Amino acid sequence: MKFGYVALVGRPNAGKSTLLNHLIGQKLSITSRKPQTTRHRIHGIKTADWGQAVYVDTPGLHSGEKRAMNRYLNRTADSALSGVDVIVWVVDQWSWHPDNDAILAKIQAAESPVILAINKIDQCRDKEVLLPFIELAAGKGPFSEIIPLSALKGINLDRLEQRIVELLPEGEPAYPADQITDRPERFFAAEIIREKLIRSLGQEVPHAATVEIEQYREEGGLTRIHAVIWVERDGQKAIVIGKNGETLKAIGQSAREDLERFVEAKVYLNLWVKVKRGWSDSERALQSLGYRDVE
Repeated sequence: MKFGYVALVGRPNAGKSTLLNHLIGQKLSITSRKPQTTRHRIHGIKTADWGQAVYVDTPGLHSGEKRAMNRYLNRTADSALSGVDVIVWVVDQWSWHPDNDAILAKIQAAESPVILAINKIDQCRDKEVLLPFIELAAGKGPFSEIIPLSALKGINLDRLEQRIVELLPEGEPAYPADQITDRPERFFAAEIIREKLIRSLGQEVPHAATVEIEQYREEGGLTRIHAVIWVERDGQKAIVIGKNGETLKAIGQSAREDLERFVEAKVYLNLWVKVKRGWSDSERALQSLGYRDVE
């Protein structure tokens, strides 16, 4: 039997969360086309006849650390490299990005076997550009394997999983076979609401917004969820609510539908929008809203 931890790392929007969801076979990490959608470390547990792998989805590594939120995201991503058995570095460009050298240095310092996953090959119209990039990447560092794939389309994911299993150490599963994550349902409720928020709004507001679950209560076949969407300015609050409350209503309806599928029960969802000025640049505010470093 095999057991171990597998870190999925890379730049923002490289497709790590989509990859996790497809490897697990169930949606755990929220996704969108906007960078920095993932803000927390999420464990996805895959149990199979060969054993068990715990995949660790992480925020995107990036060079900017001007705000407290950016520093938190980088710390969270960095900490995921500690003590893992395999690293899957996900890239989605076919040229060497300036941030890649810093990411490579962090990966090499972790001293774990590394698979370079070249994602989104379904979007590459000229496949001949892949070969020069693969040759360039191969010369940058010792990779256990370089695998072109598409997380969204499921291309080459079987090869990726096969190589991961080969690299995992022997060991007995640490989690029950039917457990797919170590995060509570309350956490995923906030994430599902935040995903709908991100997908419904423009570029500015999602990065200045977060979701806090104030009440999560199961009453027989009904789950009651009261949540606050925190933004940083009054103007952002107005955008989230929308004209006559239509935007907030649409966010709530879409989130409730996903939540009902997730908890497999009827959901009563109540959303408020409130202003907490400068929360994303305050270490104290971040901690109060659940952004705590994981040891």
